[in-house]
Amino acid sequence: MPYRDNAFAAGHYYHVYNRGAGRGLLFFSPANYEYCLRLVKRYYQRYSVTVIAYCLMPNHYHFCLRQESDRSISQFVNVLFNAYVQAVNKQRGRQGTLFEGRFRHVWIDREEYLAHLCRYIHLNPVKAGLVSQPQEWPYSNYLEWVGQRAGTLKDERLIRSLFPTPEMYRQFVADYQGEVEAHKQIHKYIWD
Repeated sequence: MPYRDNAFAAGHYYHVYNRGAGRGLLFFSPANYEYCLRLVKRYYQRYSVTVIAYCLMPNHYHFCLRQESDRSISQFVNVLFNAYVQAVNKQRGRQGTLFEGRFRHVWIDREEYLAHLCRYIHLNPVKAGLVSQPQEWPYSNYLEWVGQRAGTLKDERLIRSLFPTPEMYRQFVADYQGEVEAHKQIHKYIWD
């Protein structure tokens, strides 16, 4: 398959996602989620990537990322998940891939859709029926967006430029049920 570093450009936002092979699990325990997040923290600055929003789900993941330099997001994602798969394979005594294939990505070509995408990412565990409220899911950065948890995997300046107060984002997320049109507008940026 062709190398896709040229698909990414500095200063641009991307929705990056993938799922488990055969829709199988990616995360088998809380320790797996925590280890993956430690890897994100280890590599994101090294690869000049800013994490905007993320959600790790049992059988898939979503990231909204901004590439900060000419160093491609694909390098970050490949290093991150290669390290994760090696550790999980060793832990579980398994071999081979954990993922359905190469990760997928969508360029966010209109900044006004960025907030809608982040909300979609943060509501994934609610939509899947894992929790009733996004703040109940510990493996996303929703709590950082609403000021309930300190964390480094966020862009505070961007968040506050979109939502000057945490309550504004909390309300934006809560209002989603009635915003069918917003979902239609960002359909090409998401993955169901």
